Amino acid sequence: MGVLRVEKEVPSAVAPSRLFKALNDSHNLLPKIAPQTIKSIDILQGDGGVGTVKLLKFAGGGDYQQTKQRIDALDEANLTGKYTTYEGDGLLKLAEKSVYDIKIVDSGNGGSIFKFVEEIHVNDDKLVNE
Repeated sequence: MGVLRVEKEVPSAVAPSRLFKALNDSHNLLPKIAPQTIKSIDILQGDGGVGTVKLLKFAGGGDYQQTKQRIDALDEANLTGKYTTYEGDGLLKLAEKSVYDIKIVDSGNGGSIFKFVEEIHVNDDKLVNE
């Protein structure tokens, strides 16, 4: 098994603490603001904190219909978190799981920068090079 690592930074006009709260309420927000992508997000276990498991169902009828997501860490004081997606179709046919480390920082202009590192644990090492 290999690991494919992706790092990304996304600027936002939203203040860091507000963006972090919105991220934690994504099960309510995403189906409303992106119904073309997210059909629904149901909490299967937990209260929204660490250990919570969500079932994400995707719209569109493509190869990627659903996946589970577990919250592994949340630190509101430092605006950081970690979660894992697993047990899905589509891309997850090629990977065991994806692990995301997130951090939200102040951009200095009233907004924020959403930083994340994704590690995709692929089933076949040759996919890492592709």
